Amino acid sequence: MPDTLDDILESPEHTLLATDLGNTEGPLWHPEGYLTFVDLVGERLLRWDPAGGVSVVREGTGEGNGCTFDRQGHLLMCEGADHRRVTSMDGNGTVTTVAERWGGKRFHKPNDVVCRSDGSIYFTDPHLRLPEGQREYDFAGVFRVSPDGQVSVATDGCEYPNGLAFSPDESVLYVAISRESQICFEEAEKGQVCNHRKIRAFDVAPDGTLSNNRVFASMSSAEVGVPDGMKVDTQGRVFCVGSGGIWVFAPDGAHIGVIKCPEVPRNLAFGGPDFRTVYTTPGVSLYSFRVKTPGIRPY
Repeated sequence: MPDTLDDILESPEHTLLATDLGNTEGPLWHPEGYLTFVDLVGERLLRWDPAGGVSVVREGTGEGNGCTFDRQGHLLMCEGADHRRVTSMDGNGTVTTVAERWGGKRFHKPNDVVCRSDGSIYFTDPHLRLPEGQREYDFAGVFRVSPDGQVSVATDGCEYPNGLAFSPDESVLYVAISRESQICFEEAEKGQVCNHRKIRAFDVAPDGTLSNNRVFASMSSAEVGVPDGMKVDTQGRVFCVGSGGIWVFAPDGAHIGVIKCPEVPRNLAFGGPDFRTVYTTPGVSLYSFRVKTPGIRPY
């Protein structure tokens, strides 16, 4: 029998952990037992502790967005404003720039980031939310920072790359495609079906290069929400935020179902002691729910 949401969800209940938080994104579970996430508009990195609630870790994040860990345990963050860069923050709170330019050209608005087990970093850099006159190259890219710090284009074959995640063995990189062009914004405003919402997949070679660009799954819809943050569980199922909730796909791309949420989330993260708690960031709030299979750990 194919998977159903009953095979995935331990409980359909969603727990509200905190609200009135600004514009939440970038959730990340830490091995010390707490969650960090960003207030994108307020430009803050926040921390939620099961015992202590919400506190501020860092101010002035430059519209910090997607986050993960590097292989040294430092927090990587995409910063879409000001420097338009990817940064690393160590345990003392010291922030350093990981990538700020490609070939001397500034990035558009780095959005989400993942780290491979060899230490290489991949991040998405969509373009449509940056005025055309401020763009220093003419494509939306997925970039790779090699372990020695060299920045290269991993692929320019994504219309509007947003969230990204690896398969459990890192042989496949998934990239959420939120839209294709300005027309998609207009379709959303009119409540029309957008057929450009999808997930692309790439084969990952041992040297980190990408190939075999293909559509892994369609996420066409007229509902509120676009393909955005994405994570994978240890059985290889893909959880992607999208229209109406969190879309779940089998490793072969078969659509299992949509996990409905109290508010449409923009990103998600597996966490908790057993990595079977899913944390979601839907705008002003922070929620959690439980699943039966652990997610892939970011460290």
